[in-house]
Amino acid sequence: MQDIPAPVPWSAGTAPPRLEVPAGATDCHFHVYDGRWPSAAGTPHHPDASVEHYRLLQARLGLARGVLVQPSAYGTDNSLHLRALEALGRERFRMVAVVVPDVPDGTLRALDAAGVRGIRFNLTMPGVLRAEHLVPLARRVAPLGWHCQVNASEPTLLAAAPLLASLPCPLVLDHMGQVPQPGGTATPAFQAVRRLLDAGRTWVKLSGAYLRSRSGAPGYADAGAVAAALVRAAPERMLWGTDWPHPTQRTDAKPDDATLLDLLADWAADPATRRRVLVENPSRLYGFPPPG
Repeated sequence: MQDIPAPVPWSAGTAPPRLEVPAGATDCHFHVYDGRWPSAAGTPHHPDASVEHYRLLQARLGLARGVLVQPSAYGTDNSLHLRALEALGRERFRMVAVVVPDVPDGTLRALDAAGVRGIRFNLTMPGVLRAEHLVPLARRVAPLGWHCQVNASEPTLLAAAPLLASLPCPLVLDHMGQVPQPGGTATPAFQAVRRLLDAGRTWVKLSGAYLRSRSGAPGYADAGAVAAALVRAAPERMLWGTDWPHPTQRTDAKPDDATLLDLLADWAADPATRRRVLVENPSRLYGFPPPG
């Protein structure tokens, strides 16, 4: 296939992926940024990454649906991402929000009507939501069919594991559970993720391969071994996401999203399993209509 001449902002390369994705393929983790929205105190910002920029990435990768994730930069001000969700279209896109611990019931209902399907707890950053808020909020969002999405480093994950196992709603772990390297599948963090998976209510995002990898690009082989082990353990609760615009990576060292997508062929060699990860699992968790 020919290279697409126009590069996608905050994504290296211009070639499309080698992997042909199925109809309804879903990016379950991306953000937008806009300098007109101020950052929350103590959180990093990112240069503008707009809906228009993301549409270029969507076209390059052949993706049909997506999930906006409220980044720590905006705290509990979900307005930018709600606007992006409206612009992208609620038929094909959903959102995970950040709320205050005592969020009113009416606000939760309004967010649900707008297309929000979960609350994010980024326990790696300073923020209003902490581990002690997980159970009270999980009880409130479970009747809506929402989930709690958690980003946590190994020590935090291990400390919170009993709490996470007790949630009355589905749990989604960001970025392969942040399993550290070089230990990978031999680490206590991986074992904790496996126990949560084995209990049957936890989902994992196969995103951010570069976050913990020591072996590095383009193959991220060490992170890939973790991803492949997770797919073998619970293919019915794996999700895939770009993490575009890759806010943890330097602006001059962004990964190639087509290469990241192609890695899924290594982690899930069977086309039927890849369809589960890219289409069927997101449909179940986020309530997408069947692809048509």
